[in-house]
Amino acid sequence: MSKVVIIGGSGHVGTFLVPRLVEAGHEVVNVARGQRHAYAPHAAWEQVTTVTIDRDSAEADGSFGAQIAALEGDIVIDMICFTLPSARHLVEALRGRVQHFIHCGTIWVYGQNTVIPATEDQPVNGFGDYGSQKAAIETYLLAEARRTGFPASVFRPGHIVGPGWDPLNPAGHFNSTVFGKISRGEELALPNFGLETVHHVHADDLAQLVMGLIAHRSVAVGETFNAVSAGALNLKGYAEAMYRWFGKEPKLRFLPFDEWKVLQDPEEAQATWEHIARSPCHSIDKARRLLGYAPRYTSLAAVQEAVTWLMAHDRI
Repeated sequence: MSKVVIIGGSGHVGTFLVPRLVEAGHEVVNVARGQRHAYAPHAAWEQVTTVTIDRDSAEADGSFGAQIAALEGDIVIDMICFTLPSARHLVEALRGRVQHFIHCGTIWVYGQNTVIPATEDQPVNGFGDYGSQKAAIETYLLAEARRTGFPASVFRPGHIVGPGWDPLNPAGHFNSTVFGKISRGEELALPNFGLETVHHVHADDLAQLVMGLIAHRSVAVGETFNAVSAGALNLKGYAEAMYRWFGKEPKLRFLPFDEWKVLQDPEEAQATWEHIARSPCHSIDKARRLLGYAPRYTSLAAVQEAVTWLMAHDRI
């Protein structure tokens, strides 16, 4: 088996990915900024080596790439790269020294999709700093794979869901009081007609997809894969399903976005705009065909598991 270095392995995806790697027989090194624990305990973490590196500081002094290369991973998984200079720095340090480099991208490399569900062959058109930077990273990595043989693969998560943190809710932001309102059968206002889409993915399904990238390296290198559930949700259908899950009849009203946003917290209204302006809806056919990806969770099932956890911990 391989030595796997995962940068940022204590987060949402790493919580599920690291145990999968250990159970598959890999030697795992988790590179983290501090001593943060994974969201869910697992005995596999006792077999993981944790190396503390502050990425921002190490990149500033030019040492980050060398420190990662010195760990001598066969596979490097980068969960927390957000700028093109950061990606270039790491690639140059790992060139010729790694068998497989896996980058965590985002579905926000698409600003808007002409055809849905969107497939990986549609041109990226991200807007905003996050989406644009991620699109630039992805374009660079795929070019390096095809032109120089750098063994990069990219996966694009949707809205990541799992027990331990707040899921993107039917109003398009992350304030869990929305689920409390739904659970009590209270009225929920949604922007426009509630027909914009969001596309969740359970963190363990993302971990499954990364394991597929590793297992099918020969077809994964030089490629990018959408990493979402089997189907997106529109806000109206999402809200109605959650009302019924709580045993309540849906009670919705709809307002033009400019009227709706003045009734919301400004930061939450901005988060909603960021999500519905993109209205992601993505195909997973490529990952199914080439990696054997078979998500266990629908979007609703993933959200409902997360909401159940929130209720059990008195956060709703």
